[in-house]
Amino acid sequence: MGCFYVIGIRVSHRNANAPKLQEVLTKNGCQIKLRVGLHDAGEGYCSDDGVILLQTCGEKEQMEELVAQLNALDGIQAKCMDLN
Repeated sequence: MGCFYVIGIRVSHRNANAPKLQEVLTKNGCQIKLRVGLHDAGEGYCSDDGVILLQTCGEKEQMEELVAQLNALDGIQAKCMDLN
């Protein structure tokens, strides 16, 4: 089992799509070592689009399944980088 996978997630329409995304991330929480969320924010402004970076642990097949679950959601696009 390696912890050298990085999954990039692009989230469109965060306000509408975040609840379902959070369900998938919670279900796979034991595989997620690090989660970083990035979006434009400022005084009186918070973007409705963003990027999440995950460092994940597990077998390659598990990462492929997680990416497939993410890509099945509306407004979500995910890709995995294998650094093993």
